[in-house]
Amino acid sequence: MSTDSVKGSASYCPFIEKTYGRPIGEWQQLVRTRLPAKHLDLVAMLKADLGRGHGHANAIVAHVFSDHQR
Repeated sequence: MSTDSVKGSASYCPFIEKTYGRPIGEWQQLVRTRLPAKHLDLVAMLKADLGRGHGHANAIVAHVFSDHQR
């Protein structure tokens, strides 16, 4: 799948995987285990506990929330 056709938070997935060397599904599952929680609380957890950058942490949480609302 080309990142050109992917929109929103999902477009960050290939970059997150490359940067941190782990599949995006692992990060998403970690976030899911913390639900229910507020978006910004989950972003803060990824940043503080795991050293993720704000943009990547936000994209991971946003992607989980978009899947969770379907």
